[in-house]
Amino acid sequence: MNSSKKTVPVVALLAFCLALSFPTPVPAKEVDSSIAACLKAWGDHPFGNAPQFKTLETSVTVFGIGGKTADTQPTSTPALVLINPSFNLMGGSTIELLNPNGWYCLRTTVTVMGRVGIRAHCKAQLASTSAGSTVLGNNAANRNIKDLTVTAMGSVSVARPCN
Repeated sequence: MNSSKKTVPVVALLAFCLALSFPTPVPAKEVDSSIAACLKAWGDHPFGNAPQFKTLETSVTVFGIGGKTADTQPTSTPALVLINPSFNLMGGSTIELLNPNGWYCLRTTVTVMGRVGIRAHCKAQLASTSAGSTVLGNNAANRNIKDLTVTAMGSVSVARPCN
C-alpha cells in the first residue's frame, strides 16, 4: 500500500480531534440553567432570550499537576462563556479570562488547601451560578470573590489586568 494513502486518514483524524478540542458556540433552544443564573445576576446584558455561548472545559489540578482553563482570544462583540467547574487540591492554578468583551459565567471554583488565581480582563464581566463559601481560607482581598468560589484552607485571588 502506498504510504501517502495511509497518511491521509491519519491527518484527517488528527484534524477532527483538534476541531473537537476548541470551544464552540452552542445555540440554545432553552436557556441552560447555569447561563440563566448568570444572566439574572448581570441583569442588563446584550444576549437576548436564547443566547449562544461557548463552554470552557472542567479543569482539575492535584498537587500542582493538571489542566488549565483559559480564554485568551479577544472578540469584537460580547461573547458569553460558560466555565465548567475548576477543582484544585493542594496546589496552585490560574484561570485566565482575558477577552475584554467576555461575559464569563463560572459554575464554581473549588480549592482545598491550595491557591487559585483568576486573571480576568478589567473590562470582562464575571458572574457565578451559585453562592460560594470559605472555610479557614483567605478570600478577603476581593469583596465579591466569596460569591464565586468554594475554598477550604486555601486562597483565591482575582487580578483584573487591562492588557
